Amino acid sequence: MSRCAKTRQMPRRATEKGRPDMSGKALASTALFGDQKMLVILHNGEEYRLRITSSNKLILTK
Repeated sequence: MSRCAKTRQMPRRATEKGRPDMSGKALASTALFGDQKMLVILHNGEEYRLRITSSNKLILTK
């Protein structure tokens, strides 16, 4: 990525059992995609494709 990715830490909320919610970081899709409509994510040796549909939804496929 040529641009600096914008991230922010998600606030931690208590779950029903009183443990903190560990949802992770928020990352703007524009920081991931730039001007592209599809990207490949490598996870545990597998390729996944994340794409933006014509109705502006995200689809993850293996």
